[in-house]
Amino acid sequence: MKFTHAIVAFALLASSACTGPQSTETQVITEETKARIDSTLKALVDEGLVAGASALIFEDGQEAYFHATGFADREAQKPMDRNTLAIIYSMTKPITGVALMTLYEKGAFQLDDPLEKYAPEFANMQVFAGMDSVTGEIKLEPLARPITIRDITRHTAGFAINPTQPGLGDLLKAADAGNPQNTLVQMAEKMGKVPLMFQPGTQWAYGPSVDVQAFLVERISGKPYGDYVRENVLDPLGMSETRYFVPESDQDRLSAIYRKEENGTLTQVPDSIAHAFNTREWPMTPGGYGLTSTLDDYMKFAQMLVNGGSYNGVTILKPETVQLMTTNQLEDSVTERMFLPSKGQVGFGIDFAVRVAPPASAEENMGEVGEFFWDGAASTLFWVDPKNKLTAVLFVQIMPFSGQVHKRFRDAVYGPYQEQKSKN
Repeated sequence: MKFTHAIVAFALLASSACTGPQSTETQVITEETKARIDSTLKALVDEGLVAGASALIFEDGQEAYFHATGFADREAQKPMDRNTLAIIYSMTKPITGVALMTLYEKGAFQLDDPLEKYAPEFANMQVFAGMDSVTGEIKLEPLARPITIRDITRHTAGFAINPTQPGLGDLLKAADAGNPQNTLVQMAEKMGKVPLMFQPGTQWAYGPSVDVQAFLVERISGKPYGDYVRENVLDPLGMSETRYFVPESDQDRLSAIYRKEENGTLTQVPDSIAHAFNTREWPMTPGGYGLTSTLDDYMKFAQMLVNGGSYNGVTILKPETVQLMTTNQLEDSVTERMFLPSKGQVGFGIDFAVRVAPPASAEENMGEVGEFFWDGAASTLFWVDPKNKLTAVLFVQIMPFSGQVHKRFRDAVYGPYQEQKSKN
């Protein structure tokens, strides 16, 4: 069985409470906001965009909003609730990035170190340069510079991702590096034999870079990645519900996954497919996808980030490391950015999209400059808004990825475009 990846600024803030009129002026989650979010989540279910939705928002370190509506499993009439386990797909990526940066803080590597310094599996790589029109052979060119660790944290490494691309796609399929039967070492060995699709640092292309981060954590730390992330991120934060493998005793809490068909109906993906990765233990512990979580568990991660790397008396990262991760790392010369512009006026830091400008139109996603966020293939979403000390987690389980769901949720939180404009 094959699984594919979803191709799918920070400020350290004081915790002093606001009182009086100032609190009313600066508060995002008011009673009016709560009613607007309630109405939006209900509408998403009533209109058949999702089977169920749940959302949790913290503001200034306190729970400001929670609501769940609809079904985690519509066919079984199982309600979506706070205890539902969602498959978070690419919301795994920021967790992997944090794990990697704990090693950065220890001086284990520098961001501009060549990847091959630690992973000779990626030495001597070449770049795909098209097909020879006469012979039909693949043309290759040498690297202009090596892949760096910074490249794998910001999706500029150039790893091939399109199995239908003439020539290169055949090599990608034959390598089958992402097969969950592979260990991370086997994955790296296979990836290193496939030519890159562009020169490192020249384009932004979403792909398996974060799986390579997990491999790098394993290689540098000398520990299996699953153990390292558990010991250095998940367990210290109390994220016991965030895991690759869900034991049988908890599998009834896994949300069903739904597919939005072209005719607008929702079709449940069979659990045997939707839950296949998480109901057995595989050799692969991918960095880019694979975790399940609850709203409260993922909120602990988000609260750690908004607090500059600390949560509940535990420090995972230093504030300056979180600031580095949540600062745009893309040069203006990187103009090819796949779907990234659909997220709004954003750049990309270390495993987070980073908002660099306010929304320019009502069609853009609402948000604050300096926020950082990411989402998952089943349309889950989280963001951290340092300006308002706000963190939000949205769980739905719908494919294909729904930008409309995110747009409507963000509008509900921050208000529509004109309202947002009047506040700034």
